[in-house]
Amino acid sequence: MSNCCTPDGSCHAPAGTTTVYQVDGIGSAHCEGVVADAVGALDGITAVTVAAGTGLVAVTTAGEPGGDLDALITRTVEAAGYDVVRRLPA
Repeated sequence: MSNCCTPDGSCHAPAGTTTVYQVDGIGSAHCEGVVADAVGALDGITAVTVAAGTGLVAVTTAGEPGGDLDALITRTVEAAGYDVVRRLPA
């Protein structure tokens, strides 16, 4: 039994909040990796999923990404060479 499973065998994901950003310029698997590595290295980030076809970047954080973390994610994506278009509504 892994640490995500309860004694009855059911599993659950750790609590967190996922925020989705629309990002321009993600056109390949390489670009996906660049963005995922850059954002995933930030403190407070528990998961990052990047989709080249849509430019959607889903970022999971331990809590709500307040203004400071949201701005840091945006700066990090832009420093990696991509343009954050907007944060999608929840």
